[in-house]
Amino acid sequence: MQVQVHTNQIEGSARLQEWVSSAVLDKLDHFDEFLTRVVVHISDENAHKAGADDKRCHIEARPKGHQPISVTHKSDEMGIAVDGAVEKMRHALEHLSGRLETKVVSTGRIGEPGEVVLTDALLEEEFLAKQEELDRG
Repeated sequence: MQVQVHTNQIEGSARLQEWVSSAVLDKLDHFDEFLTRVVVHISDENAHKAGADDKRCHIEARPKGHQPISVTHKSDEMGIAVDGAVEKMRHALEHLSGRLETKVVSTGRIGEPGEVVLTDALLEEEFLAKQEELDRG
């Protein structure tokens, strides 16, 4: 997984980029094989003036073969904004990966000794219903 860090109205030092990359990699390492790239945008919306929730962290993750996922978190402090956005992204990726997991329903039918044959129960039920109709007709 590649992590890119972009800054706006904030000094984009190497130390800041390393810290943000490290925070992202630590929290999202479970999804390393699932993601191609994570792009982090950090900005100060008030351009160095004090203000409530003026630090913004926007993260876009690119899952392999899927549309990008985007989250944003705002806070008074940059660290909290980054941590909040990374946590939101972790939840979003967990949700997406949970939906993508294939759930195979077994009919309990066994093939050759030691071989378990898994089929989709609804398709088998539909097939058997059509076979009964053909046998009657």
